[in-house]
Amino acid sequence: MTLHDTNYIPQLSIDCVVFGYSEGKLKVLVAKIKSMEATWTLPGGFVRQTEDLVQAAHRITLERTGITTPFLDQFGAFGAADRINVALLDKMTTQWLALGEEPMAEADFRAWFSKRFVSLGFYALVDIQQVNLQAGPFDESVDWYPVDQLPHLIMDHAAMVAGALATLREHLDRKLIAFELLPETFTMRSLQEVYEAVYDRPFARNNFQKKMLDLGVLERLDKVYSGAAHKAPFLYRFKE
Repeated sequence: MTLHDTNYIPQLSIDCVVFGYSEGKLKVLVAKIKSMEATWTLPGGFVRQTEDLVQAAHRITLERTGITTPFLDQFGAFGAADRINVALLDKMTTQWLALGEEPMAEADFRAWFSKRFVSLGFYALVDIQQVNLQAGPFDESVDWYPVDQLPHLIMDHAAMVAGALATLREHLDRKLIAFELLPETFTMRSLQEVYEAVYDRPFARNNFQKKMLDLGVLERLDKVYSGAAHKAPFLYRFKE
């Protein structure tokens, strides 16, 4: 990555809240910054002069997840006047120069990062089983955390997660996107558990099933037989 102004738009960045679902929990993809104790961040990056904003968000998400076509939507912009972390800048400068991969003098690096960046927030939904996690050049690790058990995130990234979650809750029914968090085929119970994880509250089984079926967007498939004594559930998939 080259940070010269001819390649990237100055003072504009994108941060992505990538949601996944597993083990009954809605989870968020979070990276721990390399060589910096207790410093976590959302996947983010800059916008190339030659790409659209959505293209940049797709590229940033792809680099961390390996998913080429996630559901992706912009949910906000973050640009407080004091949106600069001087202590973080000092640590990042030392680390960046130590990598030896960027033909950029320390003064130029500081000049780029010491300015206030306006960040556009996008949220993405992925099938967590299809993700191939990839750490970025600044990352010590990248992993999934339950949305209610996140580590302490840098700057305003916690506010970004809160904003993305609020938007996801608004969009879940209107845009019919809960299916993006599931495999291609799923049980009604699995779909209900996704809703319960997103909204952080239980739903009545019969009412939920009726609501989903009344939407007319589900195709019912064969039953899932496990050999257990209980009634075998049907599999469903989202109608294309």
